[in-house]
Amino acid sequence: MVQILAKSGYKYYLFGRPHPEIFPLPEKGFLWKGYDGSEVIAYRFIGWYNAPLGKAREKIEQWITEHPDHSIGLVLWGVGNHGGGPSFKDCNNIRDLIQSTNEIDIFHSTTDSFFIDLQENQKTFPKIERDLNPWAPGCYTSQIRIKQKHRKLENDLYMAEKMASTCTILKLLDYPFDKLHETLENLLFSQFHDILPGSSIPPVEDTALQILDHGLNIVSRIKAHCFFSLCKLSEDTPEGTVPLFAYNPHPFPVTHIFETEFCLPDFNFDDSFVYPKMYIDKNPIPSQVEKEHGNVAVDWRKRMIFLATLPPSQIKQINIKTDTILPQRPQPDIKTKNNLIEVCGKNIHVGINTLTGLMDFYRIDDNNFIQSSAFLPIVIKDNEDPWGSETLNYKEIDGFFSLLDQKEVPKICGIKKEEYPPVHIIEDGEVRTVIESIFHYNSSYIIIHYKIPKLFPEIEICVRVFWFEKNRMLKLCIPLPWNDSEYIGQVVYGKDKLPGEQYEVVSQKWVAGYSPTKNLALTVINDGLYGSDFENNTVRLTLLHSPAYSALPFKNRPLVLQDRFTPRMEQGERIFHFWIRGGHAEERFQTIDNEALAHNEKPMFLSFTPTQKGTPYPPGIQIENPSIVLSTFKKAENRDGFIFRLFEPTGNTQQTNISIPPLNISFSTSLNGFEIKTFYIDISQKKCLNATC
Repeated sequence: MVQILAKSGYKYYLFGRPHPEIFPLPEKGFLWKGYDGSEVIAYRFIGWYNAPLGKAREKIEQWITEHPDHSIGLVLWGVGNHGGGPSFKDCNNIRDLIQSTNEIDIFHSTTDSFFIDLQENQKTFPKIERDLNPWAPGCYTSQIRIKQKHRKLENDLYMAEKMASTCTILKLLDYPFDKLHETLENLLFSQFHDILPGSSIPPVEDTALQILDHGLNIVSRIKAHCFFSLCKLSEDTPEGTVPLFAYNPHPFPVTHIFETEFCLPDFNFDDSFVYPKMYIDKNPIPSQVEKEHGNVAVDWRKRMIFLATLPPSQIKQINIKTDTILPQRPQPDIKTKNNLIEVCGKNIHVGINTLTGLMDFYRIDDNNFIQSSAFLPIVIKDNEDPWGSETLNYKEIDGFFSLLDQKEVPKICGIKKEEYPPVHIIEDGEVRTVIESIFHYNSSYIIIHYKIPKLFPEIEICVRVFWFEKNRMLKLCIPLPWNDSEYIGQVVYGKDKLPGEQYEVVSQKWVAGYSPTKNLALTVINDGLYGSDFENNTVRLTLLHSPAYSALPFKNRPLVLQDRFTPRMEQGERIFHFWIRGGHAEERFQTIDNEALAHNEKPMFLSFTPTQKGTPYPPGIQIENPSIVLSTFKKAENRDGFIFRLFEPTGNTQQTNISIPPLNISFSTSLNGFEIKTFYIDISQKKCLNATC
């Protein structure tokens, strides 16, 4: 934030929270230093930003009395919320105060004038090099559906801009500026200070979800238009194959386990089972068939899971052969031994305990990255306040989820059996094994899917929650095996050591447990989660909590009426996805930002036969250094060119080569640690120029 302010021309930052009793800071201002070394002068105003009607004069007089050692000071006043507005009564009262006061100069002014006088009066300022987050930590989690859809719209908007920029440079379509701007307005509206924090009432939650869905609908059409424009059918597509097209929007190759669905050319009404195989450039790739989303009782729809590397910023054709016929659908054939389901793959070994439903070990190259009983869901005591306005953390455990009784499993799964084990294997193949564990707590249920790879070190965790608790918080625990663990997280254009032992903390797309002595790290990527803490070497991801809507404490009054039903947040089904990966710390922190980006701005897949034929279009943009993040690639708003923005996420000075093949542009650039650097592509001259942030 400091870097963005400073490079955008701001010199000063005025703020009010966190309050002094929560978070001590220099009273007379300080120099706030950002991750990249940028600086602004910051000042926390004392008291609230408004005043009750007719009480502004009293607020000014009180400030003067309480701060005799301040030679210069600032008092904010106004009636109502959202900054407050002036009233005739207060204006008259302040005028009378000004006229009757001789020993002190009191006058209406501006924040710029205040900071200029402050700087001239103070000369030097103490320096602060840390975040200023701790206030209202409940807002990191409240109304999780809004947070998840906001994240999705962010991701889809950035991805649509990248796709549209590529298509426009290739002269395949006109840049959809108006539609993208309408989407941006939807995104910005949802960031209003009681919408995104989840501190609003139910009608606001409904309206916000509607607005976010409107934006998502617009960008989905833009992405589809771009995708179809980019697709060409390869001339050498073999007969009897189904073409699948993949688009990677990122300027670097993406290697992941992907999922997609397609239909066979016709229904297979026999009792046999068609088992497709996948090929890239005539070479087979690891793949397997899993249960499709639908439930049509005929062999037709196919869900393919495959490991592939997609080239940067372009379409890739994948061919699917459907000539392998099996007598029946394959069934998992992994045995349970000593109450443990073990999955062994290339350099990876994972164990799921059938007595607990939890992960007991996750090893890569003989290094273990978790303690036993990982991914335990725990319930934390909370209250009705969605802001968490009177707390800094959520630590008091109320209880734990435990495995569901096998006689209750059929009811939750909707299967026609008398009983069924709560821990069972549901998929297995050459790419991965999927294990399902079913838990309960009071009237709430959780289904966890552990998607454990055979040829890749990253595990996907899918958590489906049916939540019916009141005034409680749900956390998912990942205990680490190192006693010296530090808690690291991605923040806006930076990474930071998070004070999770003390506070409920906020982060962006990933967090990590890190052992300095072992030089190992476990990274955890999410696609729409922000709150967590770190307790006893355990990462505790905050999934949701269930306070009342917009309940704010005041003078010890009850937060909700005690004579009726009061709705609580998050009642019902919520779904969360995580991707965990262990490795050497340097490697993890070099690549984690782009890995998280690829999981949030997911490559697109679609099986169809395009009318265009021939070789694929060239990539739109390529960046050689796998650590450098392309955060933006869009059309300039006030001239006929394009903007792309790079970010260095590791804190180290790095160089990279950049190319834009359709324009025959290539050059090198360097970025300092955590630096944001913006470039302008001049289409008419086909060259790239440095721009301001």
